[in-house]
Amino acid sequence: MAALAIAALARLVGSSTEQLGSRVGSSVAGVVQSALGNLPELFIALFALRQGLTQVVQSALVGSVIANSVLVLGLAFVVGGVRHGTQVFNSPRARMIATLSVLAAAILAVPSLAHEFHAPAAAHAKTLSLVCAGVLLALFVLTLPGFLSGGEEGEHEPPRWRLGTTVAVLGSAGVAAAFVSDWFVTALKPATESLGMSQAFAGLVVVAIAGNAVENVVGVQFAAANRPDFAISVIVNSALQVALLLTPVLVFASLFFATSLTLVFPPLLAISLLLAAGLGALVVYDGESTWEEGAILVGLYVVVAASFWWGA
Repeated sequence: MAALAIAALARLVGSSTEQLGSRVGSSVAGVVQSALGNLPELFIALFALRQGLTQVVQSALVGSVIANSVLVLGLAFVVGGVRHGTQVFNSPRARMIATLSVLAAAILAVPSLAHEFHAPAAAHAKTLSLVCAGVLLALFVLTLPGFLSGGEEGEHEPPRWRLGTTVAVLGSAGVAAAFVSDWFVTALKPATESLGMSQAFAGLVVVAIAGNAVENVVGVQFAAANRPDFAISVIVNSALQVALLLTPVLVFASLFFATSLTLVFPPLLAISLLLAAGLGALVVYDGESTWEEGAILVGLYVVVAASFWWGA
């Protein structure tokens, strides 16, 4: 029921974001929507950290990046490609997003690789995680102005809602996300036990997809409406915000919890993150999308998700 409530909020945010985009353009609206869309993920992670579910949080953060970079992007390409054929989007902007995605994945994977290869830095995992988190936050601040002023779509439909109504709906959805996320985490632990799924799978798939329900709905919705620039902006901006903003914030916030969060992930999780970022960048780098490319991305996600059913 909590997951359905999150999906309903996603639909509401999608409609209000479309109205906001008609006023300010896809770039600004995409960034705002991605930030609001990641609120459930932030609250879910904070509540889970409070309960000591560190593995769920780690899996959910990586799963969120993978789900947006591979699953949701793939579904958008499939739906858009089937309905409209080859879709073209702002190639320079897409290349910048792809480059940042690969860079963020590499930074997130470094502490895990250091631990796995028994490098001297492995003994300082907490400090290394804080350094990586600081660099990711700095990259977010430095690149944000470029995303706010980036390429716009051509024609926009005139807005049907007043600006005040749009802002009120977006704000209300953000507040509601906090309550729904608490319900979701409360139900998560008994659900995983009764269904026999691992914490890693619960975080990577269940929490990541539920927490990204906004992007799941909105991104595919815009691709189906033949608005690929807006779809790319919403979907990939969300993955970038999780990697560059949400994850570092949680690393620093965990200093105030009994359980500390580091960027030392299970090896398969780190490798899956690198594979997803690399393939996602390869697909979007040419500025065009087809349904076949979307099917490739979805196929990779299915294999990655299946590999975590028994744990990390």
